[in-house]
Amino acid sequence: MKRHLIEDLRSRLRSNQENEKTSNETLETLERKVKALSEDCSNKKTSIDSLKQRLNVATKEKSKYEQLYLKAKDELEKKDLTLTNLESKMIETECAMTQLETTASQQLHGLAKQSGQALETVQKKLLLTINKVEEFMTFVKALSRELQHSVQELRIKIKQAKKMRKVRACKKSLSQESVQLAASILNVSTIDLEEILEVEDDEETAKTKMECEKDKQWLQHIQKLLEEQFPFAAYLMDAIQEKLDEKMILVEEYSSLIKHT
Repeated sequence: MKRHLIEDLRSRLRSNQENEKTSNETLETLERKVKALSEDCSNKKTSIDSLKQRLNVATKEKSKYEQLYLKAKDELEKKDLTLTNLESKMIETECAMTQLETTASQQLHGLAKQSGQALETVQKKLLLTINKVEEFMTFVKALSRELQHSVQELRIKIKQAKKMRKVRACKKSLSQESVQLAASILNVSTIDLEEILEVEDDEETAKTKMECEKDKQWLQHIQKLLEEQFPFAAYLMDAIQEKLDEKMILVEEYSSLIKHT
């Protein structure tokens, strides 16, 4: 009986030892999995922290460019309002000039046979009309130059925005080590390398030259219209409207660039 009991205990012991061995192996396997999961969680936490930092930087840049966009939009709205006021004054001046010319012509015709004093009065009014015409010419020339200058400033802002976006895209596609390697090969600093990337190409230079030439021709066209005989209001308005339409296209392009940068 004791012998059977001992054998039974030994059998149970072996069974327990085997179960313990299996449990230990299972425990080791679970420990390895826990360790792997811990490392994975740690890596993911590091990745998340990095993404948070990048998100903070991107949020700050977005806020900065939104402020720039709102400022540029406000400036453009102010200039548009100024141009609208100038257009209204130009129309009023033209109407007044036409009325003065009609009045002067009628008075000259009716007073041709009257006394020298009356003729002197008419001559003074005619001189006043001429002075107003000259003032109108000066106003139109100043308006044209201001409009052309406004369009030119917009072109410059658009080119600067495009350059900034191009340089940012280039920096984004290259690692810091690649930038430093390129600068080392060219024997320049990284700042000099960025300036090299910002240099206008031949096509952009040619486009700028062509735009300047078109602006010059447009101003010459305005001058030619003012030197021609009346009526020239319709042709003058068409020329001004052409430049205003060009400005509106540039405003939309600049706003789009600022918004998407």
